[in-house]
Amino acid sequence: MARVADRGAIPRVDLLTREYPPEIYGGAGVHATELTRSLRRLTDVRVRCLGEPRQDKDVTAYRTPDELAGTEPALGFLGADLAMAGDCAGAGVVHSHTWYANMAGHLARTLHGAAHVMTLHSLEPLRPWKAEQLGGGYALSSWMERTAVTSADQVIAVSAAMREDVLRVYPQVAPDRVRVIHNGIDPDAYRPDPSTEALRRLGIDPNRPYVLFVGRVTRQKGLPHLLRAAFGLRPDAQLVLCCGRPDTPEIAAEVAGLVEELRSVREGVFRIDGMLDTVCVRQLLTHAAVFVCPSVYEPMGIVNLEAMACGTPVVASAVGGIPEVVADGETGTLVGFEAVADATGEPAEPEMFAAGLGAAIGELLDDPGLAEKYGAAGRDRAEAHFSWDRAAERTMEVYADAVAAR
Repeated sequence: MARVADRGAIPRVDLLTREYPPEIYGGAGVHATELTRSLRRLTDVRVRCLGEPRQDKDVTAYRTPDELAGTEPALGFLGADLAMAGDCAGAGVVHSHTWYANMAGHLARTLHGAAHVMTLHSLEPLRPWKAEQLGGGYALSSWMERTAVTSADQVIAVSAAMREDVLRVYPQVAPDRVRVIHNGIDPDAYRPDPSTEALRRLGIDPNRPYVLFVGRVTRQKGLPHLLRAAFGLRPDAQLVLCCGRPDTPEIAAEVAGLVEELRSVREGVFRIDGMLDTVCVRQLLTHAAVFVCPSVYEPMGIVNLEAMACGTPVVASAVGGIPEVVADGETGTLVGFEAVADATGEPAEPEMFAAGLGAAIGELLDDPGLAEKYGAAGRDRAEAHFSWDRAAERTMEVYADAVAAR
C-alpha cells in the first residue's frame, strides 16, 4: 500500500461535508472537523460545507438555492451539492461525508476527474425510521448515497461492523475498495476536568451520582429505552439528558412524555436542550457516575470515546461499531441487543433491553470502585488506540490509492 510522506505527494483535497464549525450537531461533524485539522499537517485541504457563510480560510459554505427554498429539504441539499461540485475544479481528491455531500463528490468525480473518497458514518437503508422524518426525501437521500458509493474510488468505514454493513447493503462495491479507519479523539479537549462549574450552573448536585446521556433525539439513539430503564434507578441517582434537536414531532412528543412521567415519580431529572460547548460537556462527562449510550444503530459512536477520554465508565448497547470502542468488562458494560426482524432497528424485546440497561447502570452506581477502574481503563484505551493524527495518516494512504486508481 502506498504511503504518503510529504504534502506534495497528494494533489489538493476538497473535503465535502454538511457539518463544519460552528454548525455541528453530530459525530460526522466532529469527525470532519478533527480530521481536517490533522490532514492539514499533511496536505492542502479545502473544506466545502453546507449552511451559512464561514469566515475561516479555505472554508466555503453553500446554501440551498433560492429556487428550491421551501421544497423537499433533500432536494435543496442536492441543489447545494451541484454548486459545491462545480467549485471542486482543480482538486485531485474529493472526500465526501454523509449523504448530504456524497452527491457533490460523485458529480465532482464525473465532471472534473477527481478521485472520490467517501467516509460512511451510517447507511441510509439501515435507518428506515428516517422515512418518518423525511418522507419522500428519504428515497432521495438513499438514492444519492447509493449512486455515490457504488462508483466511488475508495470507501472508508468508521468501524469493522460498518464495513460489513457496507458490503452487505451494497454488494456491488468491491471489498478491496472498503477500508476501516476508526474515529479519533482529541485527548486534550476531552480529559478529566475537576471543575464542577457547569454542573452548578445547570443545577446538578455534584455530591449525588448522576447518569448521563448526550445525543440527538432520534430513533437511532434509543433515548426512550434509557428513560424506561430510569424508572428503576436507585432513588439518590440523578439523570442528566443532554438532548440535540428532535428529528420529528413524534419522537419529540414521546421523549417529552416519558421525561414528564419520570419527573412525576422521582426528582433529579435534568433535560438540557441544544448544543453545549466542549468545556461544559467535558465537565458533565467527567463527573458522571455512568455515561449511557442506548443506541439501536451506531456505526461507531464518537460520544463513547469522549466519555472514555474523560475517565468515565460507559454502559452501551452492543450494536454496530460500539464493541470496537467500549471494551466489555474493561472500560464499561455492553448490553445485549437483538433487533426486531421488521428492519425498523428497534429491539425485539424492548422491556428486556431496558432492563439490561438498568441492571448495568445499577451495578456501576452500586460499585464506585468498579466504575473508577473502568473509567481509568477507558482513558488509557482512548489515548492508546484512537488518534486523529493516525486516522489522518491512514486517510492519506487511501487518497494515494484512489489517485493511483484514476
